[in-house]
Amino acid sequence: MPNDLQNLYDIDAGDEVPSNHSPNPTFRDIAEARLGRRGMLMGGIATAVVGFIGAGSRPVAAQGAAQAATAAGPVIGSKPVPLSVADTVVVPEGYSAQVLIPHGTPLNGQPATKSVLEMTAAEQEQAIGTHHDGMHFFPIEGREPDQGSNTDGLLVLNHEYVAPRFMHASAAGKSIGDTRMPLTNGARDGEEVRKEIFGHGVSVVRVAKQGNGQWAVVADPRNRRIHGATPMEIAGPVRGHALVRTRYSADGTRVRGTLNNCAHGVTPWNTYLTAEENWAGYFRNTDQVDQRPALPREHARYGVPTGQARYNWDQVQGGGDEFVRFNVSRIGAAATEDYRNEVNAFGWIVEIDPFNANAVPVKRTGLGRFAHEGVVFGPAREGRPVVAYSGDDSMFEYIYKFVSARPFNRATANGSLLDDGVLYVAKFNADGTGEWLPLQHGVGPLTAANGFADQGEVLVNTRLAADTVGATKMDRPEWGAVDPRDGRVYFTLTNNPRRTEAQVEPANPRARNQFGQIIRWREANDDHAATRFAWDLFVIAGPESDSRTMTGAPLGTDNMFACPDGLWFDADGRLWIQTDIGENEQLRGNLAPFGNNAMLVANPITGEIRRFMTGPIGQETTGVVTTPDRRTMFINQQHPGATTSAADFAAGRINSRWPHGGAGVPLSATVVITKNDGGIIGT
Repeated sequence: MPNDLQNLYDIDAGDEVPSNHSPNPTFRDIAEARLGRRGMLMGGIATAVVGFIGAGSRPVAAQGAAQAATAAGPVIGSKPVPLSVADTVVVPEGYSAQVLIPHGTPLNGQPATKSVLEMTAAEQEQAIGTHHDGMHFFPIEGREPDQGSNTDGLLVLNHEYVAPRFMHASAAGKSIGDTRMPLTNGARDGEEVRKEIFGHGVSVVRVAKQGNGQWAVVADPRNRRIHGATPMEIAGPVRGHALVRTRYSADGTRVRGTLNNCAHGVTPWNTYLTAEENWAGYFRNTDQVDQRPALPREHARYGVPTGQARYNWDQVQGGGDEFVRFNVSRIGAAATEDYRNEVNAFGWIVEIDPFNANAVPVKRTGLGRFAHEGVVFGPAREGRPVVAYSGDDSMFEYIYKFVSARPFNRATANGSLLDDGVLYVAKFNADGTGEWLPLQHGVGPLTAANGFADQGEVLVNTRLAADTVGATKMDRPEWGAVDPRDGRVYFTLTNNPRRTEAQVEPANPRARNQFGQIIRWREANDDHAATRFAWDLFVIAGPESDSRTMTGAPLGTDNMFACPDGLWFDADGRLWIQTDIGENEQLRGNLAPFGNNAMLVANPITGEIRRFMTGPIGQETTGVVTTPDRRTMFINQQHPGATTSAADFAAGRINSRWPHGGAGVPLSATVVITKNDGGIIGT
């Protein structure tokens, strides 16, 4: 994107330019209506939280499941770690951390013999990708996603995007930021582009605990890479639709690759879902009418660039079809003669069977097309619909819910349950209640007369459909998590730096939502398929002077955090919160006091929060899961060193050398955390 846009919106590498220009109400409008303009103005955050933080979110009907939760909630026994600006991982006293599968680790279980700078594209295709993100540990028995072996399993993890300067030897000594490589004679090198494409996607890798207590990769025929060029099926209502037909797939049933894989989901039938997040920037559309950009709404509402794409993959010297597809301009006489519809086959949830290396990944279009942060399921109950939630990670976008048409049956359940159902979008009311608005063709304004010819068109244009029905604009909805104790749904709202003083005065309780918050809700009758809910805020993040926990107390030294992102409940009901202060803001301005990104642990019953871990310089802390016994935890450290400026990179002054130190380039990696006494993590 142009630098002026990046500066205007404080957009980090890998993030998306805001594209929601609908008149729908923002969350601040809802807060103002609930609290009153005077209350918002007079009391700032202290007044704003009264009446809608920690209010209990009692559902419209009785809270049956709530009675099962104890008053005290889960034990949090770890001592809080301090804020850190060190280039290392810090865990609590009594814990240890091991680095596992850094970028470039071979899938065959053999040690790496080359640095990532020296690897070929073919070698990258058979090695762990970069920018580790969402992740799940599947016990090796392959029967249940959270039951089985505690020492052996398939670790499946996302690779969100790439930092080319830390992948290619040719970058040395050049002034390169954390996005694209410069063009050489107006073009990109094909080998380097393939390597970047293969660095994206998903890794499936078997890992096991060794006799010395350390974890290692185990050679297994199921170890594989799914990446930006892997053939995939399109399933659900959009399969075969005219809007996904291309030169590669004239019948609109196939596509190559998955991109910008952020958070994830795990199905009740033991498969892995990867979410395509900020994918629009990988493509470009140069179509013009009267010397002005002329993008179809399927491109414009998602922010497809009209200038240079994020990595310029379409501009390979003598590039073939594998690269041309990233140019989504109208070049041929019909859609099946070019790639104008290629971008419409991205922005979906992709299902992967980790235990079947021959299974083709499937894009499940019933869950909608947007910047999916991830997907989280409500409890799977026999004879009841499958329910899945997902956030659209961009400023002023929405929160969605999918409810399957067919009921869940454990003996026969599979991914087809996600192909038929109703996709809803959330509307948050000022009185603390909420509604799920259906995105169904023929329902309400979603008709042919209003530009939605069929359900496929509704889903390809999910954002526009949500605009049309009047959903509530939110501040970057990211990860979701469902409390196993009472079924309440939690979502992180990371921040909204676009909300400047001039834009938000007088309605918003803060001048800029730089710090974010965590919202939660409870479905009516504790039924996740319900169309009504009640909401409140679990925590408003920020410094002590501008934050509140659910008890009304401010955050302090042991739990101050900003920009909540990753979110996960363990089986005991502890809520794990990960932070993502963007690389443009880390250790700067109002975000400087928070140090490096971190992970915290919370008791959702009492509201207690403690900082559990801090990461190295420039990274995002993301992805968290434990073994079934909760005695081994896996977390990811994404893009250490990302805060290195272009000038410092050119001079060789890289600000992180994690995890290997010395003169090595910084590498995304997984960290294995264990308690020294062998106990349960967090106790």
